[in-house]
Amino acid sequence: MVNGCYRSGIQQRKSSWQDGVPGTNCPIPSKWNWTYQFQVKDQIGSFFYFPSINFQRASGGYGGFIINNRPIIPIPFETPDGDITILIGDWYTQNHTALRRTLNAGKDLGMPDGVLINGKGPYRYNTTLVPDGIDYETIEVHPGKTYRIRVHNVGVSTSMNFRIQNHNLLLAETEGSYTVQQNYTNLDIHIGQSYSFLVTMDQNASTDYYIVASARFVNESLWQRVTGVAILHYSNSKGKASGPLPDPPNDQYDKTFSMNQARSIRWNVSASGARPNPQGSFRYGSINVTDVYVLENKPPVTINGKQRTTLSGISFVNPTTPIRLADQFNLHGVYKMDFPNKPITGPPRMATSIINGTYRGFMEVILQNNDTRVQSYHMNGYAFFVVG
Repeated sequence: MVNGCYRSGIQQRKSSWQDGVPGTNCPIPSKWNWTYQFQVKDQIGSFFYFPSINFQRASGGYGGFIINNRPIIPIPFETPDGDITILIGDWYTQNHTALRRTLNAGKDLGMPDGVLINGKGPYRYNTTLVPDGIDYETIEVHPGKTYRIRVHNVGVSTSMNFRIQNHNLLLAETEGSYTVQQNYTNLDIHIGQSYSFLVTMDQNASTDYYIVASARFVNESLWQRVTGVAILHYSNSKGKASGPLPDPPNDQYDKTFSMNQARSIRWNVSASGARPNPQGSFRYGSINVTDVYVLENKPPVTINGKQRTTLSGISFVNPTTPIRLADQFNLHGVYKMDFPNKPITGPPRMATSIINGTYRGFMEVILQNNDTRVQSYHMNGYAFFVVG
């Protein structure tokens, strides 16, 4: 089986051929190996990796990794007493090849069969919804200690709400950038996102507590069984977690809560350490914008008899020769630099169409979601500066 490994959120500075995705990397054939070499500059924090082809991510092909400060650079909070990585994500009992066939046939994956936390099923918090005998995740902590908990949504189709029963989540970092620290009782974590919290174990240590990851923007009565539940176990706990799960946001038909949460997250520009700085200037109002692109996504459309998703009316086709390899050997016809700067008005089409950016320029990208679902956008190898 061929493969490629992608690191979500890592900036690829002059090393796009190390990005681990189709189009820039050749797949790694079975029993071969490939060593990725790239610079991790201006990024300190929590990331995860996953296979980028054949939908292997849906079968558990992922893991977290951490980029630490150099010893000379202090972190903007007291050193935590421990460091914990939590991987949350939707789970389908079908294997990745069957799921891929479903998507290739233009069908929706439908409701997942469950939500995993660190690869394990839910704690039996409800004897009706959760069968007996399921292996669940237990995270042991000590009373009074503060832990850095790094949470990654490694799923394939479901936004999650993360919360810990009776505990505050002090947000401290997201995907390589420290944030202004503020408390949340729960936080929406969309596909591919990573957040880092400081959590103090300040509750009654006589019992355990629920750690919950549940699907967002769905009918809770139908999706109750699709809930991930792990256990936060105090080292001197005398009893099991009890009571109902902590409530999720009650806004199935209203995205305002989630949008306001996202808007509330602020970059900590006073923290010591490297920070991405576009060509030495934080004066965004005076930046000379050289390119403007409107990227519009819509519900899937039918192209050549199959349902496809599109951006600005174009459904991307992976080239048989990676783009960077075609550049290296001056191969023509592999791709076209004709991606439109605004949505096309004609019928949607399939093409290997590339945005023709300006070297050392500043590109303004307007993301326009004309679908009924929440969309998570990601640009491989780059960081975004959100301006509106």
